[in-house]
Amino acid sequence: MSDWTGKHVLVTGGSSGIGLATAEAFAARGADVTLVARDPERLEIAREAVSARGRGTNAVHTVTGDVATLEGCEAIVAAATDRGDRPVDVLVSCAGAIIPGYFESMTPDDYEACMDSWRGCVYMTRAAAPAMMDRRSGHIVNVSSVAGFMGIFGYTAYSSAKYAIMGYSEALRSELHPHGVEVSVVCPPDTDTPGLAFEKSLRPAETDKVAGNIAAVPPSVIAEAVVHGVERRRYLIVPGALSQFYRVLKANALWLFFMITDGDVAAARKARGL
Repeated sequence: MSDWTGKHVLVTGGSSGIGLATAEAFAARGADVTLVARDPERLEIAREAVSARGRGTNAVHTVTGDVATLEGCEAIVAAATDRGDRPVDVLVSCAGAIIPGYFESMTPDDYEACMDSWRGCVYMTRAAAPAMMDRRSGHIVNVSSVAGFMGIFGYTAYSSAKYAIMGYSEALRSELHPHGVEVSVVCPPDTDTPGLAFEKSLRPAETDKVAGNIAAVPPSVIAEAVVHGVERRRYLIVPGALSQFYRVLKANALWLFFMITDGDVAAARKARGL
């Protein structure tokens, strides 16, 4: 296991799911961790979990805040760094919501809520990256999704946000590379988190058919892929062989991708008598 002693990792969406698991993985390697989320009670529970995974010498802090505004993100980074005395070495932007549904039933507020994950990546980077650029050292990790390279039935809002994160991260990588700052973007498949349970309660039947009966991946698997990718300075992190297969299929045989997904949608609609 690699040694992150003395490094500071800031994780948004850190009170549960992939964010919490990623914080635990870095803490287990000796990193100091700052968890960010909106609910202070859940943050405290998460802090105890991350501390339990640490080595006993690393610090675990929490900051309550909302990443949907630039002002909020600037306040988060200021609190996390104690006004610059504790620089952020790795920023993991993991906060976000998933609201699936049929396009015609989605509201503007649903789209805005999903786009908050993109805003969180943009604003947190804007708040944290200048100090990294000055030091010529640091790593930005933006969490997108398999839905960030596959437009899936029922995900017009969610895929819009995750595609936006992909484009933003690719352009950001080119801008920060000359300054010695690394950028990674992560594309997890369905992951066994509280958010997935809520998402499944809203999914159209066609979405479930496209997703198939594949078991959701534990958050710890995604977390280990993130740490592994950061340590190897990988830009694109796609955990899981099936997700990697679909990325290649989509890039090289779009017609086949559409044939498969259209067939799934047709089968689901037929089962419903449509």
